[in-house]
Amino acid sequence: MFSKIAIVISALALAVSVQASQCNTGPVQCCNSVKSSDDKSVSGILAAVGAVVQGVVVQVGLDCSPISAIGVGANSCTAQPVCCTNNNFNGVVALGCTPINVNL
Repeated sequence: MFSKIAIVISALALAVSVQASQCNTGPVQCCNSVKSSDDKSVSGILAAVGAVVQGVVVQVGLDCSPISAIGVGANSCTAQPVCCTNNNFNGVVALGCTPINVNL
């Protein structure tokens, strides 16, 4: 019984690491919310951190932290796992986010 559980956990960890490695712009982020850059509630936050997003509409992750393996141990993400192109705002915002489907 224990060996079957260990095999299932190993398979899930491998699948998760493959999924996480598909984010080629940096670490997978876990964001409390993801909104459009043209959302009025996001514009003030973007201005506060000095993020300039004029003329384009991108998905913005809010209150994000990097995770190494989705769903494994303490690194699980109970919010929205995303892959973002610009994470240089200390976790307050991440720009150019694309949601990642972790339901393998």
